[in-house]
Amino acid sequence: MKKIVISLGGSILIPSLSDHTIREYVPELKKIAKKHRLFVVVGGGGEARRYIKLARQLGIDEGTSDEIGILITRLNATLLIAALGEDAYPKVAESHAEAKKFGESGKIVVMGGITPGQTTDAVAAVLAERVGAAVFINVTSVDGIYTEDPKKNPHAARFDRLAPKELLEIVGQTALGAGSNNVLDIVAARVVERSGIPLVVLDGREPKNLSGAILKGKYRGTVVSDMKKNPLPL
Repeated sequence: MKKIVISLGGSILIPSLSDHTIREYVPELKKIAKKHRLFVVVGGGGEARRYIKLARQLGIDEGTSDEIGILITRLNATLLIAALGEDAYPKVAESHAEAKKFGESGKIVVMGGITPGQTTDAVAAVLAERVGAAVFINVTSVDGIYTEDPKKNPHAARFDRLAPKELLEIVGQTALGAGSNNVLDIVAARVVERSGIPLVVLDGREPKNLSGAILKGKYRGTVVSDMKKNPLPL
């Protein structure tokens, strides 16, 4: 069974407690886990950003605001684990070493953030490297990587494929503060470059897109890899 690491954006899974897609993602993740070893890193989403906004209003520093955001990512991860039931390892991994150890169970491993100043995309990129993943998938609210933010510029062009160095050029100017929700951050991009593990950025607004991409190779998104071969399906 090949190992897959998924960075599941909080803006996709839990934009708010009243508007979430946990129920829809559970069967898709279970379906994938029947054929592959699955590691899922969950973001903070709207709830984390609301907490961080309040922290800033209270004059709390960025490092502490990040730690608050990490707690929310782990709470989101706990919700997902509970919803997955027996298919998931019952504890949120709080380090890459724990995630790797939990993966020996054969169950879906779920984790959130780890370190202040590091997004969950970066956490997932390093995890992919640590476990020797066949592919790293970033599930976000856009259908790939664009020349500009497509939500702000409807004329922005989407890339079907990028080399890791090209990805670094695109994300290199991105600001990184607590609660950042860019398509990918510079740390994650650098890890993708050094690891050589293919990255696929795809649209997660429809949960079935994820299983369709992994199990059937059907998806609209951006592949970041020096290899010419399509990394999906596995």
